[in-house]
Amino acid sequence: MLGSFGPVQIEVPRARMAVAEGSGTKEWQSAALSRYARMTRAVEALIAGAYLSGTNTRRVKRALVALFGGAVGKDVVSRTWRKVRTDWDAWNARDLADEDVVRLILDGTVVRVRLDRKATNISLLVVLGVRRDGQKVLLAVKNMGGESEAAWRATLDGLVGRGLRTPDFLITDGGAGLERALAALWPDVPAQRCTVHKHRNLLAHAPDALHEEVTSDYTDMIYAKTANEVQARRRAFLRKWRLRCPAGSASLEEAGDRLFAFLRLPPSQWKSARTTNAIERLREEFKRRIKTRAVLPSAETAAMLFWALMASGQIIMRKVDRWQTLGEKLADPMPVDFAA
Repeated sequence: MLGSFGPVQIEVPRARMAVAEGSGTKEWQSAALSRYARMTRAVEALIAGAYLSGTNTRRVKRALVALFGGAVGKDVVSRTWRKVRTDWDAWNARDLADEDVVRLILDGTVVRVRLDRKATNISLLVVLGVRRDGQKVLLAVKNMGGESEAAWRATLDGLVGRGLRTPDFLITDGGAGLERALAALWPDVPAQRCTVHKHRNLLAHAPDALHEEVTSDYTDMIYAKTANEVQARRRAFLRKWRLRCPAGSASLEEAGDRLFAFLRLPPSQWKSARTTNAIERLREEFKRRIKTRAVLPSAETAAMLFWALMASGQIIMRKVDRWQTLGEKLADPMPVDFAA
């Protein structure tokens, strides 16, 4: 077995096991090792990652020969690439009917790729699901040419067409195209605007000299301990900043109740439901893994590499904190006097 520390010899017994009485026997199969497996998934991801980054099979072989003692030849690289491509296609077509997803996190992430021999920034549309047991799972990573309503709607329709059930709660980056697509598909599902994205919007509308004060007031509002405190500080924020920074106040009012949808959840879920940080962390980890590759060879390989790093276990998502309360019923929205 070829592992990340080089070849390791493993003895696997061969045997036949009795099945139901009178039904004969069947060949024993190890649950730990796949049939005919010759390398670990981490090695497959390493080879695929090098290939996806634009390195040809000969260069992959030369790059890994010292690590694997010459065990990686062109045929191994080509075979691994074909397997990764097959797994990628199967993952994109897999049935989602059995995924007990109660929450979706949706955001676009920018990567740099080569298009027409020029380095270009593109947006990958990323959809994470949160299962009822708190485990986050990657549902989609797509290059759709942008973050328009049509792009997001095509991505979401693809998930629904494969059996994804209507979630109980949505967390978005606040992009106009995404919000319109969600409103058309799931108009009755509560949607939370990412509070981190909105904070950036507020600062973009405020003079530099006011950034520290705006941040302090915004943080006090968003992270207040109770729903009543949040709403009281929301009104105070608007009263203060309508006079001192009308553009910043207008930016907060534009988000409306969508910025405070997390208040409908149990307080134990507020931390995980306020932001799209789960995707932000994946993006940062993805960029850290590919930091030596300034530009990826194409948009498709960028999406595949994002998936491959997770499928191989090199990037792992942990469970949502206090996931036991995920199934609790949402509270009714709190009315707020915007006139403040």
